[in-house]
Amino acid sequence: MWEPLEPGSSPVDWCEGNYSISPDIAEFMNTFSNVVFLLLPPVLMHLFKDYGRFVNPAIHIIWFLLMVVGLSSAYFHATLSLIGQLLDELAILWVYMSGLCLFFPRRYFPNVFRNNRKLFSMFVVLPTLIATGLAIVHLVANAFALMCLAIPAFGFMIIELRRTKSMRVYRLGVRCGAVWVLAVACWLNDRLFCDTWMNLVAEEKPQQSAVLKYWPKNDFELGIPYVTIKCYIRADNNTNI
Repeated sequence: MWEPLEPGSSPVDWCEGNYSISPDIAEFMNTFSNVVFLLLPPVLMHLFKDYGRFVNPAIHIIWFLLMVVGLSSAYFHATLSLIGQLLDELAILWVYMSGLCLFFPRRYFPNVFRNNRKLFSMFVVLPTLIATGLAIVHLVANAFALMCLAIPAFGFMIIELRRTKSMRVYRLGVRCGAVWVLAVACWLNDRLFCDTWMNLVAEEKPQQSAVLKYWPKNDFELGIPYVTIKCYIRADNNTNI
């Protein structure tokens, strides 16, 4: 029963090398990058205080859930455990469904909801609970749910952007769409082409290898990571670095 808690019990292993930086953290950079989910939500809670006061105080649920996403994702990448993967994906699912409850346009409500957002939200929570239960039994169900929900959300954003008269809102939507496409491309590259990218230097430039370093000081591993190339020069049938 404790197997899902064991490090490495998840079938998902990302492209970042495991335990290459810290002996206690499987994927150091993927884990540390989640700090943004802990730092930004408190700022957003402050910036959206008027929206929460005069429009809908439930907006702050989104910021709280984003912090849960950050903690869950950090735990998953630090341990690569099955329970970490489950918490990470379920947290994302609940953020998505909370956003749907809050922002889905009333004009698209089916007649059965009678333009009642509370009734609509109750209807949305029900399949979310079902998906959560299914994910606990069959983990692949949650990933399937996330993939099925992402595309309609992107489509609705395009439809709404065509309706807006504010170019500032339109430009923000375009940037959000571009970031989403970039994120999907990065995810696909990581999941499908990890070996290809890792072997690219070795195959195309066998005399070169990639080396991870940090700026401004290489010994300070919380700096900005970057990749440099180490060259191997052959002389007198001996290999020198």
